[in-house]
Amino acid sequence: MTTTLRPAEPLQQTPDGGRSRTYDVCVNSRRVGSVHLSTDPGFGAASGVISRLGVHEPDRGRGRGTVAALASEEVLRGWGCVEVQISVPADAGPALRMARSLGYTERSRNMVKELPAEPPALPDGVEVRPMTEAEYVAWEARAKEGFARSWIDRGVPEEQARAKAESSHAKYLPDGLATPGVAIHVVVRDGRPAGFLWTGRIELEPGHWAAFVYDIEVEEAHRGHGYGRALMLLAERVAREAGETLLGLHVFAGNTPAIRLYESLGYRTTSINSAKELL
Repeated sequence: MTTTLRPAEPLQQTPDGGRSRTYDVCVNSRRVGSVHLSTDPGFGAASGVISRLGVHEPDRGRGRGTVAALASEEVLRGWGCVEVQISVPADAGPALRMARSLGYTERSRNMVKELPAEPPALPDGVEVRPMTEAEYVAWEARAKEGFARSWIDRGVPEEQARAKAESSHAKYLPDGLATPGVAIHVVVRDGRPAGFLWTGRIELEPGHWAAFVYDIEVEEAHRGHGYGRALMLLAERVAREAGETLLGLHVFAGNTPAIRLYESLGYRTTSINSAKELL
């Protein structure tokens, strides 16, 4: 039997070259599942995304998903993509094993925490305050550079990585410190900034919003003294005061100290984000 993809809708295109389309997964013209293909608006039209790949229960365990994934890669190559991204739920063991077998490498993961009803107290002696406009200018330039560098270090071409950093800040900080729902705090030691925390809101899935840690940074000279943990506890307080019950974050693969910190605070991994080069 032959597994193929059949368009389920017209090709959607945007002025900047973006594309998206949903396909039926078929076996000898019989629909057994579906998959959505798109280009990533953050990384640009050269980066493809496979999402919502699913095979109906009776047809699972026969390699249909693997063939559908390979067929999806061929479609993305035809669109001019040079890489493909996927995001797999952390508890989807078979899908994670399939991704590894097809050569996908983890780049990052998403984590979430159900917040306690009572906001946590900050450690004694920790002083925090809102970021000033003067501090914001230098912080934003540094935050963009750090975000882009994290992608570059994980194999993303520099041009795409910097475009991703610019688009992310434009999307989530369109009005700087005045952006509705956004808060950027500074942790202070001896009157000088020792770290920074950027929090806001994000749509985890359609119609489902949560508080989100967009960026956390501790100055190198002050690392290892508990400021990262203090800032994460502050994020919980900010989220709770805004009426949120969930707090999410994104962490890059290989950042073991950060992952250990988040796990120790009660965060759980919800999805693994991986990518591969399209040769």
